[in-house]
Amino acid sequence: MFISNPKSDCRSCAPKTNSGGGVRSMMSARVAFKDKTAVIDTLERAGVLATTDEALMKDISHRRHDALAELYGRHGKRLRATIDGVVHEEAEGDDVLQEILLQIWKEADHYSPKAGRPLGWMVTIARRRAIDRLRRRQAYSRARERYGQALRQRPRNPRREAYAPFILNDLRGFLKKSMRTLPPLQREALELAFFKGLSHSEIAAATNAPLGTVKTRLELGLRKLTHALRPLRHKV
Repeated sequence: MFISNPKSDCRSCAPKTNSGGGVRSMMSARVAFKDKTAVIDTLERAGVLATTDEALMKDISHRRHDALAELYGRHGKRLRATIDGVVHEEAEGDDVLQEILLQIWKEADHYSPKAGRPLGWMVTIARRRAIDRLRRRQAYSRARERYGQALRQRPRNPRREAYAPFILNDLRGFLKKSMRTLPPLQREALELAFFKGLSHSEIAAATNAPLGTVKTRLELGLRKLTHALRPLRHKV
């Protein structure tokens, strides 16, 4: 009678150790991780996974222009509504909005989440900037009104009035001559502003230049003209 050896048959019932299975499991896990990463990247590119405002502020502090553009895309209408509630002229509203974006760009590293959400921080800046612009405009209007009253109350000088047309003609000729010495782009901006009465925004549209660039050209050109006209102040 044949009796089988238990030791020889136990090999079939013992737990199998498959070294290849562990490797395959690790490879499958890596593939799954790569697929998950690819999905996340795709969603981020599609805008499904939105970056928080706080993260955008951090990116702006690292001088990322796309982060500022994204933040403006989210909250630009709210900022403009805040400005328009104080400043009721479109051109001035454009100027204030640009000043706000420039301040956000420069001071993003000063923002702290402890002070509240970024939107509240930006709205506060917008309100302050708009109020400052309104106060400057009101102060300018009062100064112009006082100047007009002083002119009306000043005693007439027949001799000065007789020479006034000649003085103005000389001044106009000198001004045109001085403007010809300016760089072409600065001269163009000044002519559109003073001779055609265009606003800063209209000049930017007419010259296809950014609003900030137009302001810089006007400022530089006026500074040069002021310096050139300084010797004639006592004659005006």
